[in-house]
Amino acid sequence: MTGPHTAHSGDIGRRVVQRRMEMGLSRGEVAERSGMDPGYIAYLETHPARFSRESLYRLSQALHTSPDHLLGTDTDTPPGSAATAVPEPEVTVLTGEECLELISPGGVGRVSFTEAEGAAPVVLPVNYGVIDGTVVVRTAVDGAIAQHVGDPMSFQVDRLDETMSEGWSVLLAGRARLIGDDAERAALRERRPLRPWAGGDREAWIRIDAGRVTGRRVGGRGMHA
Repeated sequence: MTGPHTAHSGDIGRRVVQRRMEMGLSRGEVAERSGMDPGYIAYLETHPARFSRESLYRLSQALHTSPDHLLGTDTDTPPGSAATAVPEPEVTVLTGEECLELISPGGVGRVSFTEAEGAAPVVLPVNYGVIDGTVVVRTAVDGAIAQHVGDPMSFQVDRLDETMSEGWSVLLAGRARLIGDDAERAALRERRPLRPWAGGDREAWIRIDAGRVTGRRVGGRGMHA
């Protein structure tokens, strides 16, 4: 199916701008990555637009996200709920450098830790940034994450494109460290502002020092031959 998609500047345009800003890209850089005209990218971000499935896919690839996310159709369903389009997708093991490159734009990930020995792991979504090769999150000073600084902690990020049966997952395992120095926190704010979706007073800045970084990429067989 190659029919055009219609979107308003308030939905796909907003999502394109948000993702572009997260990745620190200009409109020209997005245009170069997607093979589109910079003027069209500017128009798409500010006006209703009609575009083909191919254009949607190229734009989502340039922004390292999925067509469903740009369309806003993935907000009420779990990722991967649809059947894959490729019967036998290939799985590739990622290097540590590849993993860090994939998560470097920042966004939303998940932290995991145990509150007591023998207890089931707690998994919480967080906004994060990658600074100097480490994951940084902001959370409440008296929140569950801050209370487990120094304990073993895992951090996971994934991206799925159900349309193309592609995706990747990255897992970091290490320990959380509270950033207590005012100068270091100020430098982090300057380099990578983190604005948690949940809002509120979240002034505990935490680094996750990873001792192990692993990841996998799943792709449709023969799609990139």
